[in-house]
Amino acid sequence: MSMAQAKPVSTGNSPAGRTMQAVLEAQRRAHLKAGPPSAEQRIEWLDRAIGLLFGHQDAIAEALREDFGHRSVDATLLTDVGGSIGPLKHARAHLRRWMVPEKRKVNPAPLALFGTRARVEYQPKGVVGVISPWNFPVNLTFAPLAGIFAAGNRAMIKPSEFTPHTSELMARMFRTAFDETEVAVFTGGPEVGQAFSKLAFDHLLFTGATSIAYHVMRAAAENLVPLTLELGGKSPVIVGRSADLELAAKRVMFGKTLNAGQICLAPDYMLVPEERAGDFVAAAGKAVSAMFPTLKDNPDYTSVVNQRHYDRLMGYLDDARAKGAEIVELNPAKEDFTQQPFHKIPPTLVLNPSDDMKIMQDEIFGPLLPVKTYSKTEDALAYVNAHPRPLGLYYFGSDSAEEKTVLTRTTSGGVSVNDVVWHVSMEDLPFGGIGPAGMGAYHGIDGFKTFSHAKAVLRQTKMDITAMLRPPYGAKFRKFLATQIKR
Repeated sequence: MSMAQAKPVSTGNSPAGRTMQAVLEAQRRAHLKAGPPSAEQRIEWLDRAIGLLFGHQDAIAEALREDFGHRSVDATLLTDVGGSIGPLKHARAHLRRWMVPEKRKVNPAPLALFGTRARVEYQPKGVVGVISPWNFPVNLTFAPLAGIFAAGNRAMIKPSEFTPHTSELMARMFRTAFDETEVAVFTGGPEVGQAFSKLAFDHLLFTGATSIAYHVMRAAAENLVPLTLELGGKSPVIVGRSADLELAAKRVMFGKTLNAGQICLAPDYMLVPEERAGDFVAAAGKAVSAMFPTLKDNPDYTSVVNQRHYDRLMGYLDDARAKGAEIVELNPAKEDFTQQPFHKIPPTLVLNPSDDMKIMQDEIFGPLLPVKTYSKTEDALAYVNAHPRPLGLYYFGSDSAEEKTVLTRTTSGGVSVNDVVWHVSMEDLPFGGIGPAGMGAYHGIDGFKTFSHAKAVLRQTKMDITAMLRPPYGAKFRKFLATQIKR
C-alpha cells in the first residue's frame, strides 16, 4: 500500500470513538466542500467565541468555583474570561494581514529578471484537535481557538474531566453558537481522551502533564498527526544581587498564589543569594499579608482542585520536613487549616531543600515554593542547566550584564525579566516549551502559523530559462555548473 493510500488507524469500537470519528469525518467534508474560509468567515467565528465568553462570564466563574471547591471569581474573570477575549480580539484585528501570501526571494537571482516568482501561502490545515487541561480550562480552550479560527480551521475539543461543571458548560456554550461541523466538544474521562488522541486530526494541541504527553504523542504518531505540546516543568526564579527584593517578592508571590499556584508557568523554585535569603522570606511574608490578610474564608484565595492534589502537596511538605527542610507557612491570620470545607493550603516556603526531596523532583502545581541559596551566579546557572529545560524562567535584577548572562546561558520556553508568568499574556510573543516542557508554540501570528500549512509556491515564467539544465549536457552546462560549485 502506498503512503497516499494509507488508512488512518482505527480509534476502536467504543461508542465514544465511533461518535468522534463520525464528527471528524463530517468536519473534514465540510472543510473540503467550503474551501478555505474568507477573512469574513474567520472573523465571524472569532466574534461568536468572544460573544460566548462575554455572555457566559458569570456562569463560567460559578462553574469554576464549583469545580475547585472555591476559586476566586475575580481571578477567573481576569484569566479565563478576559485572558481569552484578548487573544481572540488580537487575531480578529490582524488576521487579514496574516493571510496575505509572503513574497520570497528567487534564487539564483537572475531568474527573477525573467519573471520567476516565489511565495508562501498559508493554507488552513483542516480539523484541529484540542485537549485542554483543568487548571485554566476556559482560557486553554478558547485562547488556542484564536489561532485555529484565524488560520481557517474547524475544531474538536476534549476538555478535562477534573473540571466537569466547566467542561459541560463549555459543551453547552459551543452548541448554542456553532454547528457541530465547525466546533464539537466531547466530555468524559480517560477512555474518551484516549480515543480522542487516536483520531487522525490535521493537527493536535495538547496542554497538560508531561507524563500524559508521552501517551498523546504515541497515539498521534500512529497517524503522523502534527503536534503542539504545551507542558510544564520546574520554572526557576533567579534573584540577582541587584534585585529590588521587595518588588521581587510581591511579583513572585502573586504568581505563586494566582490560582493557588496551579499554573504551568508558576515559579517552581527560587535561587536567592545566600546572604539575602532571610530578607526574601520576610519580604514574601509581607507580600502575602498585603494580598491576603486572611486566607481560609477569603474569596480571593483559591483552593487546590481536589483531594488527590491536596494529598500530593501535603505529601511534599511531609517529605521535605522529614528530610531536614525548614517549612515557613505564610499564614497572616494564623488560621487553623485542619478544619475546612475545601482544599486550601496557605502559601508555604520550603527553605534549604535538597534534591532528594520530592518537591524538588516533581512540578509542584500548588502554593508551595522551595527557596535555595547560591553564592555565585555561575552556581545558580549550573543548577538550572543540570535539570530539564523549563517552560518559563524568571530573572530579577538591574545588572544588564548579569541579565544577558542568564538569558544566553539558559534555555527555556520563555522568560520574564523582573516579573513572573506575564510573558504568556503578550499576544505578539510565541508561547511554547522546549524539550520536556513541550514543543511548538502558539499565540498571535505564531498561532496562525502553527495551525496553518505554509505552502511553497513557485510561479515559473513561460520563457524556457531552464533549458540548459536538461540533457544532453555539454560545455555550456558545465560552465554554468562551475558558477554554482565554488566557495
